[in-house]
Amino acid sequence: QVQLVESGGGLVQAGGSLRLSCAASGRTFSEYGVGWFRQAPGKEREFVAAVSGSGSGTYYHDYANFVKGRFTISRGNAKNTVYLQMNSLKPEDTAVYYCAATSSDGLYYTEASYDYWGQGTQVTVSS
Repeated sequence: QVQLVESGGGLVQAGGSLRLSCAASGRTFSEYGVGWFRQAPGKEREFVAAVSGSGSGTYYHDYANFVKGRFTISRGNAKNTVYLQMNSLKPEDTAVYYCAATSSDGLYYTEASYDYWGQGTQVTVSS
């Protein structure tokens, strides 16, 4: 079993930055693929970014139009924490952000690919 806890959300002005953390407990988390998703009010949950177990591989949702270098996913040195660095935040980035993990080491962008989910952390960007 893997338990995931997100932190780092909050209220920030447009153009600001936040770093979200996903801390995991449980064995062999360093071998798990991890993804970040978000759900805005009234919208379906959508994929944001994923990182492989080794941390060497990353994948972003619609990089050219959506992320544009604003978001960076990474793993901590101890591999039991995954980060989502978010810069140049916009009001449309307002959402609950969730991290998810799968025991399969790879890059996945569908919710069904993930076995474990955190409770989410609220990010609110004011204009």
